[in-house]
Amino acid sequence: MSTSTSSTPTTNSTLLPKTLTISSWAYQLQNADPEEIAKSGFDLVVIDYSRDGTDDKAYSRSEIEKIKAAGVIPVAYISIGEAEDYRFYWREEWKTNPPAWLGKENPEWPGCYAVKYWDEEWKRIVFAYLDKILAQGFQGVYLDKVDEFEYWADNGYNENWIAKQMIELILEIANYTRSRTGETFLIIPQNGENLLDYDDGRLLAAVSGWASEDVFYNGLELSPWTAEKVSYLDKIIRVKKFVLVVDYVDDGTRSEEDIKRILDFRSKAMKRGYIPYAALVDRELDELNIIPGIQP
Repeated sequence: MSTSTSSTPTTNSTLLPKTLTISSWAYQLQNADPEEIAKSGFDLVVIDYSRDGTDDKAYSRSEIEKIKAAGVIPVAYISIGEAEDYRFYWREEWKTNPPAWLGKENPEWPGCYAVKYWDEEWKRIVFAYLDKILAQGFQGVYLDKVDEFEYWADNGYNENWIAKQMIELILEIANYTRSRTGETFLIIPQNGENLLDYDDGRLLAAVSGWASEDVFYNGLELSPWTAEKVSYLDKIIRVKKFVLVVDYVDDGTRSEEDIKRILDFRSKAMKRGYIPYAALVDRELDELNIIPGIQP
């Protein structure tokens, strides 16, 4: 297993209950306000470790503790399948002289670059990042870009091998964080549900739950991926773990059509035992989307 540069284990001052009940959650990656989150009424909130993604605007331990003291579970977003050019670890020279593990820029998300996530140098970066998150007092991590194995499979790598490398990274993250905080530390991958096709049982046992985007709606239209996604997400439910779903269904107008679509999304999710979050259609995730009487 990879190790971090930190030599001092960090403990989490507020332990999660062994049996976790979550009925609502929110997802905000830009300019999240700890005081607003604490008063929001959501059970769990996924935020970045920083207001703007940089070390300069990282949340303090006391700010995260304020969220926890209000009974809200703070979970930190981290991309483990792409490098982001605004993070503490980024080096400007990588744009012209990239390390061997750095791949091409994502054309849909400028500033985000594919990584060979099985590379030990990238893993050292990930574990240094996790040290920051643990020191802040977060109670879990939300692992984005676990579906990056599909990118590398499309670019000449054996899909079975590349998928298992992602599973191993998730397991290493689970072991590392829980060895420092306790077994209740939350491990929540986002998307890439088909990793379960390559799982020998250890991944399903290790994760706390799973998160998925665009499950019932793709923006304001019905999602073309519903059948495929629910076939995997239902497996998570069957082993009594939670599923968080975020669909970008809210156009912000609060019109009859808007509310009808939001309620339809929530109804479909809850019918399957999933926990829904109706996000704004712009996908910016730059505010808590509180819908009076509906969310949370």
